[in-house]
Amino acid sequence: MENDAKARRAASLHTPSGLGREAVHDISAAATALLADIFALYLKTKNFHWHMAGPHFRDYHLLLDDQGDQLLAMTDPLAERVRKLGGTTLRSIGDIAAKQRIKDNNADFVHPHEMLAELRDDNSVVIGRLRALHDLCDEHGDVATASLVENWIDEAEQRAWFLFETLRLAD
Repeated sequence: MENDAKARRAASLHTPSGLGREAVHDISAAATALLADIFALYLKTKNFHWHMAGPHFRDYHLLLDDQGDQLLAMTDPLAERVRKLGGTTLRSIGDIAAKQRIKDNNADFVHPHEMLAELRDDNSVVIGRLRALHDLCDEHGDVATASLVENWIDEAEQRAWFLFETLRLAD
């Protein structure tokens, strides 16, 4: 019985997906790095949401709350997609910190327009990374991941657009 438990603990997490080893590696690595960025952007969005101030507080606070919800909603499907492919994904906050490419903002005070501009720029970076992941999926014939990514590109474009328009006539 003890040998069975040891064997289960040592068992591979590589779920058979029908994709080649290189495809699983490449897509899983890109998707996991993207997942770390999404978590970092989610937390930055919530940070700015929590620390918003000024005459447009309510509008900006609600906008960032909606955007944070949208980002968080991406995390589980993205991580589970990596697992469905046969890869492994994030395991901890430390793992996120090691893999994220979106920079944190730990400033004591950030002007509301600077918050929105930083989030607009970060969402634009995420759009590029989503497109790169889509291209990688196309290259390896991973239609299911590409399909998820298409919706997330649209959502990221909407986040960036809303932030852009909010700032366009900022006083």
